[in-house]
Amino acid sequence: MSDQSGVTIEDVRRVAELGNLELTPEEEPRMKDDLNAVLGYIAQLGELDTADVPPMAQVGEIAGGAIQSCGEILRVDLVQPSINRTEVMAGAPETDGRFFKVPKVIER
Repeated sequence: MSDQSGVTIEDVRRVAELGNLELTPEEEPRMKDDLNAVLGYIAQLGELDTADVPPMAQVGEIAGGAIQSCGEILRVDLVQPSINRTEVMAGAPETDGRFFKVPKVIER
């Protein structure tokens, strides 16, 4: 954020603006405290010695079509033809031929 001492009220306001959130003046200090607490926990995690901790396995490496611990088998991921765009757009209420047109729902 803006300095090394933690999140400031100005930082909270900027993040709220970016997230299109409306915070009351009473909520801003609580959010500042909460964000600083989260950053404090992250700092604690950064102090842990993970030299002897093996990297976590990825699901794809474990399952890769094999039986998982719950007994299910993942299907093979095959490329298949998709729905015809012209047919789909013909059924749309409004389109530009390539995309659906929808009403604007977010106001700034």
